[in-house]
Amino acid sequence: MIKKSLLAVAAVLFFSVKSFSQCAMCKTTVVNNVNNGELNLAEGLNFGIMYLFFTPYLIIAVVAFFWYKNSRSNAKNKQYKSLT
Repeated sequence: MIKKSLLAVAAVLFFSVKSFSQCAMCKTTVVNNVNNGELNLAEGLNFGIMYLFFTPYLIIAVVAFFWYKNSRSNAKNKQYKSLT
């Protein structure tokens, strides 16, 4: 169990190093465009980041809502069956 956890942490750290390199490239491109007065790229990048940030939470919220709704329905059905 501990070996699997350590392996998972090592994999996350190993693969996250690649993601840091592109961040500098994106930041440089945005800074250059903003300095030249072009704000469209920066606004689009910010929207993309926010979209990627909120999408997993939205999916989790929808799944949790339907799970809750289904569990409430099942509880009512059990209660109804126990009364009859």
